Amino acid sequence: MLETHAKYNIGQVVRHRKHPFRGVVFDIDPEFSNTDEWYDAIPEEARPRKEQPFYHLLAENDQTYYVAYVSEQNLVPDYTGEPVSHPDLPDLFGEFQDGYYPLEYQLN
Repeated sequence: MLETHAKYNIGQVVRHRKHPFRGVVFDIDPEFSNTDEWYDAIPEEARPRKEQPFYHLLAENDQTYYVAYVSEQNLVPDYTGEPVSHPDLPDLFGEFQDGYYPLEYQLN
């Protein structure tokens, strides 16, 4: 059995290492758990390893809000201290404090 440890936590604000977006972690898969079509759509030279945590993010960039699925190797902590503006945040989290959003919704 594969044992993995997530580097980031639910409610933490993170940023993509290569692309200009940031987001709040709302779920974590211990390893890749999306479709083969999704994975195969990533250019081969940029594909992350499947055997690592993958994070579900309420993400934002300069133009839009969306949900992102990102490998741990492509994330870095966001130290700006700025809140994220994603409109779905209040459905899951409380008010932004000390770089985190406290979870206020019970996940399965």
